[in-house]
Amino acid sequence: MKKRELDHVLRAAGRITGEKQFIIIGSQALHARYPDLADEIVRSAEVDVLAAKSPNRAEWLNAIGVFSRFHETFGYYADPVDEKTAILPKGWKGRLVALPPGETDGVRGLCLEPHDLAIAKYVASRDKDLVFTQELARRGIVSEERLLSLLDQTQVDEQQRARIRTQIGRDFHAQLDRSAQPTPPAAEDPQAIKARGREEWLKLRRAGVAQTPSADSARDSSRRNELQEDLGSSQDLDSSD
Repeated sequence: MKKRELDHVLRAAGRITGEKQFIIIGSQALHARYPDLADEIVRSAEVDVLAAKSPNRAEWLNAIGVFSRFHETFGYYADPVDEKTAILPKGWKGRLVALPPGETDGVRGLCLEPHDLAIAKYVASRDKDLVFTQELARRGIVSEERLLSLLDQTQVDEQQRARIRTQIGRDFHAQLDRSAQPTPPAAEDPQAIKARGREEWLKLRRAGVAQTPSADSARDSSRRNELQEDLGSSQDLDSSD
């Protein structure tokens, strides 16, 4: 989803509810810090929005929700949520990041800070959530140290905490393992291979001429033509002598 499409959802949400401020708690929250982020990490068609001041109006947003005419027309939609939708670290509201200005008709978007967002995804732990956290780590959007610190401030049981700690470590160590692998050698230039073959042939030819000065010139010419055909070159093979 593009930033302008997120702006469109906020604009429509404001017109429906009369609200001027929404909290974005899903993957689209990354647009606050990274409005030009590559599509593959914010590919979701939904915007998880919370009407912070009037949560009772959340259901009004179904008018622009999944399978609505809005969704069918534009290909994206609002997903109304509440504060119980995601399990977040203590103090997350104080770390909300304002969405950069856009065409929202004055509607303001407040977005989860990326580390808070990542913790929510680790807690949910669906397949798509774990792919998302891997991308956050790979792109350097979050740090392992900060995630582990926020995990200690998240209300989950010890079994979940241990699982999430393992997943965080796996995401970051996988990046280190990949970076430690030797870079495979680049494929050799075909022209260099041809040049080396031509040079070796010339050495053999010179040696043959030195040993048999009376060699048949017709046979030598035939060999020259065959080599030119093999190397795909019509240049004079003796030009480097």
